[in-house]
Amino acid sequence: MFEIRAICDPDDTDRVTTALKTAFTTGEVRMYPTRDGKRTRLYLTADHHPTPADWPTPEQAYANAPSINSEIGWTARFLADSACFTELGRDFYLRKAALLDRIALLDELGTVGDATQAADAAALYLLDIDQPGVICDPRAYVRQQYALMTADDQ
Repeated sequence: MFEIRAICDPDDTDRVTTALKTAFTTGEVRMYPTRDGKRTRLYLTADHHPTPADWPTPEQAYANAPSINSEIGWTARFLADSACFTELGRDFYLRKAALLDRIALLDELGTVGDATQAADAAALYLLDIDQPGVICDPRAYVRQQYALMTADDQ
């Protein structure tokens, strides 16, 4: 990840921002006037577009996963066995995010419903735990991390 600063004519800010977003995976663009007030300074956090090899498909990521019903049971048992207000570990949040991702993938209509929103929220939470400020597709990140975890278990 890196920070980009561009100084441009105020009329060019949209064009420059679009070009940067095309070339990189970017965060929110922050705009400030230059000291002389004639130009605009653009600041944004960016990262290279991930290569397809970095992100497994859902089929690859969940090839060794237990059934969805088994993972629901594991999640419920884990929470039931945990004391109230216990800090839950990364493994729990990764497995929960992967479970919700798998459930959302079953949505054949492709609509953004409750399952998709829950999967997105769980993926963002995991991303925040692991690497605040990383810019990527949160659910692809969950799949990558789940595939790495299950590969380690083999």
